[in-house]
Amino acid sequence: MANEKWLSEEIFKCVVEHVTLVSIDLIVENKNSEILLGRRKNRPAKDFLFVPGGRILKGETISEAFRRITLSELGKEISISSAKFIGVFEHFYDDSFFGNDVSTHYVVLAYKISNVDNLDLPRSQHTEYLWLSAEGILNREDVHFYTKAYLERKVI
Repeated sequence: MANEKWLSEEIFKCVVEHVTLVSIDLIVENKNSEILLGRRKNRPAKDFLFVPGGRILKGETISEAFRRITLSELGKEISISSAKFIGVFEHFYDDSFFGNDVSTHYVVLAYKISNVDNLDLPRSQHTEYLWLSAEGILNREDVHFYTKAYLERKVI
């Protein structure tokens, strides 16, 4: 893998304040056509149900980031070759990991992973996980609208 380097909190806050972040969202579907959502612990979108995902690090290829993110978010390393690219999306938030004083802008690469089972879901980013049908996602107020947008735009 690339030489991954996590920034200090001070430098990362400056980056979030001035730069668009690039991330990967994972639309994980089980054999019952249900989508995996986790209740986020951190801002932005704290306390909302959201698809798993994460930032791409500088010097990291998209494929490397995909493997790292699936391992950290799903507890299982998955190759990008087993996923379907859904598209590019933008997410704008009034807040950030640092609170309400810094907004966040993401360019998101969305990928769908189908027929997933045997996950060892970690609790570092989410307090709980739910498998929900498309209808269930669209009818819940605690599902973030950026997650609902994947269904509403009929990309999954």
